[in-house]
Amino acid sequence: MISIIRFPFGSLSIGWIVAVAILSFSTANPNSAVAQDTPVTFTKDIAPIFQDSCQTCHREGAIAPMSLMTYEESRPWARSIKDKVSTRTMPPWYIDKNVGVQGFRYDRSLTDDQIETIVAWVDAGAPRGNPSDMPQPREFAERDMWHIGEPDLIVPIPEPFVVPADGANWWGDLFSESGLTEDRWIKAVETKPSAEGFPVVHHAVTRLQESLDADEGDFLNEYAQGKNGDAFPEGTGRLVKAGSVIRFNMHYASIGKETTDRTSVGLTFYPKGEEPKHELFSRALAQNYDLDIPPGEDEVRHDSYHPFPNNVRLTGFQPHLHNRGKRQCIEAILPDGNTQTISCATWDFGWHIVYNYEEDVQPLLPKGTFLHTITWHDNSASNRWNPDPRNWAGFGQRSSDDMAFTWTSYYELDDDEFAAAIEERQAITDND
Repeated sequence: MISIIRFPFGSLSIGWIVAVAILSFSTANPNSAVAQDTPVTFTKDIAPIFQDSCQTCHREGAIAPMSLMTYEESRPWARSIKDKVSTRTMPPWYIDKNVGVQGFRYDRSLTDDQIETIVAWVDAGAPRGNPSDMPQPREFAERDMWHIGEPDLIVPIPEPFVVPADGANWWGDLFSESGLTEDRWIKAVETKPSAEGFPVVHHAVTRLQESLDADEGDFLNEYAQGKNGDAFPEGTGRLVKAGSVIRFNMHYASIGKETTDRTSVGLTFYPKGEEPKHELFSRALAQNYDLDIPPGEDEVRHDSYHPFPNNVRLTGFQPHLHNRGKRQCIEAILPDGNTQTISCATWDFGWHIVYNYEEDVQPLLPKGTFLHTITWHDNSASNRWNPDPRNWAGFGQRSSDDMAFTWTSYYELDDDEFAAAIEERQAITDND
């Protein structure tokens, strides 16, 4: 069921602003196999879930530690699978499902029913079931295929990167010249490992910089297992300036054999001379440089704020923390003082996930709104990513330091466009 939360907005004749739409979940589907107390088997119930949500990573040659393509491969891992899915550690999708916006593109999380089904299967002894119930094997796209179509410009990391057969995970920044001699607007972007390097690339975050010695620059795109490219909303685009540099923040993991990768970013342009109606921004907002994370503490909170002087439509949210990160929420502080949680997500340093909102629930925020970012860090020994719980931590560029901001994707609306967006959202609500 969709419930709409309204806030007063006196300067518009509409009288109300629909800030977010929240999707409410029932705890169980009465038609599910669990609710009907029917036997749950791998072939009939579990294999389809694995195909939809797990096998992109859990197959031969991918980055996951084991394959879940067949019953024989899955059965030895049944207890571990139950633990990972019941705690929502896997699949990696860490949005809090109890608060804020719940409509996302590329949502790879499991439903409550799917989790209950997997738990019931494991508790019943992980039975195989009737082989005739087994779905046809899933077919995967070729790893050298661009999901956005063949890009107009492909920029690879400067040199092939060799990942040793065995070694610690590697994080680092690589820089490539774009080669652009004139400013161009882009309408789609995708970051992709090379076909051979696919298994060793955990994630790759790309950013635009005006020069090699510039600051971090604007967020461009990210690759993580199972993520496709980003096609921008209709009428929006990103400006890539002449002479721009692409910064690749890479995370490599060894897989038992020496592997060479050359990750690339692909850009699809608007035709020359054509400009989108709105520039889509992806920016590090509410950056907190004053972090104080005492040793041993497992619940350290910091707050930071970003003002929106213009009306905005939020299209995506991505927390950014380092090893000691635990959780992040963003909320809107509206001009009348009312507040509304937009999104919350648990943090796992192993997965840098962009949460892109579905168009019909993208938060609409009036001018004068403050984006309030609330971040928690865990500097205790219970944090598996913590390099040293005995030491104080603060802001810094190293993974052993920490950060607290959100990569936020949005575009600005003038008052007429904002009023029209509110009216359209209200019409959707009235028809539900």
